[in-house]
Amino acid sequence: MQLSSFTKTLKPSETLAVSTKAKTLRAQGRDVIDFGLGEPDFNTPENVIRAAEHAMAEGYTKYTAPVGLPELRRVISEKLKRENSLDFTPEQIVVSCGAKHVLYNLAMLLVGPGDEVIIPGPCWVTYPAQVEMAGATPVIIPSTADEDFKINGEVLRRYITPKTKGIILNSPCNPTGTVYTPEELEDLAKVLLDTEMFIITDEIYEHIIFDGVKQMSIASLDPALKERSIIVNGFSKTYAMTGWRLGYCAGPADLIEYYGRLQSQTTSNATSFAQVAGIEALTGPQDTVHMMVAEFERRRNFVVEQLNAMPGVTCNMPRGAFYVFPKVDALYGKAAQGHTVQTSMDMADYLLDEAGVALVPGDGFCDDRYVRISYATSMESLQTGLGRMRQALQQLQ
Repeated sequence: MQLSSFTKTLKPSETLAVSTKAKTLRAQGRDVIDFGLGEPDFNTPENVIRAAEHAMAEGYTKYTAPVGLPELRRVISEKLKRENSLDFTPEQIVVSCGAKHVLYNLAMLLVGPGDEVIIPGPCWVTYPAQVEMAGATPVIIPSTADEDFKINGEVLRRYITPKTKGIILNSPCNPTGTVYTPEELEDLAKVLLDTEMFIITDEIYEHIIFDGVKQMSIASLDPALKERSIIVNGFSKTYAMTGWRLGYCAGPADLIEYYGRLQSQTTSNATSFAQVAGIEALTGPQDTVHMMVAEFERRRNFVVEQLNAMPGVTCNMPRGAFYVFPKVDALYGKAAQGHTVQTSMDMADYLLDEAGVALVPGDGFCDDRYVRISYATSMESLQTGLGRMRQALQQLQ
């Protein structure tokens, strides 16, 4: 079969590829600990599950409007005002099949050939891929652990060209766990106010945040910024609803109108009873969220301590999400058990083969000096997996 030229450039998601490989090895009888996938290991809260069951019994098994149930859009509008100081009407909100789906739709609507989109790096593997799917060019602004993986206004200004259409911001960030402070966002906002760039702000990890830090949306800093901002969020991370595929965005009315048209020609609506569950997630008790975040913070502290005690590894203390992004390039050029480690992919292959530990190479996140470890798994798995990792790294000579 003759495939399109676009199809031939598609790459699989690195995070999903690692998890798939780990599951394949497990099926073959290997003992593999998976630090790869960004998925809470907690169950969806019981009240949310019961809401979905009740919805199905009540007949929520049919199509909804492509843009989502009116009640869910209203609840999201109230949530944005209450928690994020953002005033979007329900008509400015669309519900989709997960935040990844939202981001894909936005790429299709906002950019095309000849356009550039700025993405602070390291960044989630899907941002550049989706920009490229739309025919545009992702422009990665690199940052380092010494900068806490953040960019500032001065650096941002240097990367803006006549081709720049917009920027994708992610705080808390996947893969680094970085959280921008209000002052740091204000610094970026000063530059963005001098442009006509759109701002996609991915806030999917907004509630998974530690050390008393407060997440802020850059769109809340100035009405002029809000007019060009699209807020992306969803239910997967905060409510452990990854498989439910439920996300949403809020943005300018004219964009949202076209967004609804696009979705009506592609997926139509997000699953109807999942939308009812989303209403319960936002309006019901939040105890399970607080419990989950407290456990993630406990695991983070353990993981960072263990990694910084390993030979050739340094790791920042992330303030949000459930990932660490340790620097491992001090071990490049070393070898053990027939493996020579020259890249983050080599490191990932070595640790999977020799230690039975699956993690994601940093090159997929636009920085080959690092690897990503998800601590969204049990403390027992973290203790065992990090112990194996330490032993494997000690063998590299």
